[in-house]
Amino acid sequence: MGVIRDLGEIYLAGNYKRFPVAFVKGQGSRLYDEEGREYLDFCAGIAVCTLGHSPKPLVEAIREQAEKLIHVSNLYWTEPQARVAELLCQNSFAEKVFFCNSGAEAVEAALKLARRYAWKHFGPEKHEFVALERSFHGRTYGALSATGQPVYWQGFEPLVPGFRHVPPNDIEALRAAVSEKTCGVILEPILGEGGVIPLSKEFLEEARRLCDEHRALLIFDEIQVGLGRTGKLFAYQYYGVTPDVMTLAKGIAGGLPLGATVAREEVMAALEPGTHASTFGGNPVACAAARVVLKTLLAPDFLEEVTLKGKALRKGLDALQEEFPEKVKEVRGVGLIQAMELKDEGAKLMNFLFEEKKILATLIHGNILRFTPPLVIAYREIDALIEALREGLKKT
Repeated sequence: MGVIRDLGEIYLAGNYKRFPVAFVKGQGSRLYDEEGREYLDFCAGIAVCTLGHSPKPLVEAIREQAEKLIHVSNLYWTEPQARVAELLCQNSFAEKVFFCNSGAEAVEAALKLARRYAWKHFGPEKHEFVALERSFHGRTYGALSATGQPVYWQGFEPLVPGFRHVPPNDIEALRAAVSEKTCGVILEPILGEGGVIPLSKEFLEEARRLCDEHRALLIFDEIQVGLGRTGKLFAYQYYGVTPDVMTLAKGIAGGLPLGATVAREEVMAALEPGTHASTFGGNPVACAAARVVLKTLLAPDFLEEVTLKGKALRKGLDALQEEFPEKVKEVRGVGLIQAMELKDEGAKLMNFLFEEKKILATLIHGNILRFTPPLVIAYREIDALIEALREGLKKT
């Protein structure tokens, strides 16, 4: 083991199952460990490093902002925060933004917003949420309660009351669950940690209709699938179904901690002074980075290129399913969030990619390989992944 890993084993909490590697440098879609070995990154910090590792415009914006102002709190206005809020609102349905530091915090803010909005307009009985089985919304108590995977609940119950879970894409179950007591329906347009499960347009349209009928808020959790990953700036634009509230984080600041909850003005008005806050939320340095990310995503042809790269990745994965039907059960995803579900456990293939070909991905539920590369991934790098997977499928 290297020095970094030795220190980590001694001093860090054991709540992560880490790969036996310590990274010290990154550039583009490549990472380098403390021994100088190169890895091709199809994980991107779990869909965080939108523009790759240490892109020069991002590094320069962080440096310039750090030299001017690092933190003053939300008792005051700062230009980076205001500029990022402007970009988010000008390029989405949103009219107001609340900044925090992470996806779980963004979900907590959305849940509190939905309950307070319902309390103000309809009374305290309207407090229930409908969420999905196999969903993932975070690990704080509200976000954990919305998460529809009991494995994450173990040892932490009782959870926050008032959450009902229905199977993804089951319209009849959704209809049965939403009632006049529902204050919010929270959905990932594509379930990321659940195994990259795209929701159908019909399911999302029915969620919108039910929320309108029952005066509930439709909340889209786009923490993993927003910010260009589908080839659209936001996943709701890909589907053509508009929520009332949307949560963002992960890739929004290219690797720095930043989260955002965005909403229509009439909805966000429920958060009056003193009702919710974040000391570090919308930090000037993180917002300076986010401004670079958003401007890059909004540049001409950038998202069109993401769409093309997503098609190239999907074409390669589909070809592997045809070549190895006895091993590959299904390929699914949108844009540059794709998954290959295996018929048997995937640890051997995952380890082959990591050890033999030095390619990073994530393994979900023991048999689903998830690919969320930087949006700047090169076509030749996609080809390298497909070839490594082909060789691994032959050998494992």
